[in-house]
Amino acid sequence: MTLRVLLADDQALLRATFRTLIDSCDDMEVVAEATDGEEVHGLTRTHRPDLALMDIRMSGTDGLAATTRICTDPDLTATRVLILTTGETDEHVARALHAGASGFLGKDVGVDELLGAIRTVVAGDSLLSPPATRALITRFLATPGPDGHLAPPESLAALTAREREVMALVAEGKANDEIADALLTSPAAVRTHVQCAMTKLDARDRAQLVVIAYQSGLVRPTPPLC
Repeated sequence: MTLRVLLADDQALLRATFRTLIDSCDDMEVVAEATDGEEVHGLTRTHRPDLALMDIRMSGTDGLAATTRICTDPDLTATRVLILTTGETDEHVARALHAGASGFLGKDVGVDELLGAIRTVVAGDSLLSPPATRALITRFLATPGPDGHLAPPESLAALTAREREVMALVAEGKANDEIADALLTSPAAVRTHVQCAMTKLDARDRAQLVVIAYQSGLVRPTPPLC
């Protein structure tokens, strides 16, 4: 299976670099390029890529607004968004997650990390390290974003006790192997519970499970140290 990628960046040199790197891989290809956020939605609807590699800062409509349009379009549920930026801050990460992004990456990453990130996000996993997850949750995810809303506690009613347990550990930024060790089960069983929770809560991926877990009150953020 070839992973189809859309590039969204207003810098031609960066787009050309990313295209060369991605097209050099046997398992992925660039299917379209957008120069600003306004173009992204239309090109995504036309080409239906598996992933949009999105610059957070673009002239005109920015990457966050474009991400929101993609992630709220019912015809584009199969397209993941991986946000790229030159300055990683907790606020940017939180806003990207509120918008529906599945991952967040700095433009200074190495080639292997970039390509690995694309594969990770298309596979349905989120791209956030545990330290980054904990930091941004404490400051941002427990409250709604400018255009977001709190997930009500009753939204968790459809989950089994084990699914809630697994979801809470996902919200702490733990990987499947770590969750399996903590719950004395197998990584395959954890993947099944995660997928069931995503399906029941209509979450696109693990990143949205993190948002729902904190906004619904399943997990409480730890107050920052003074």
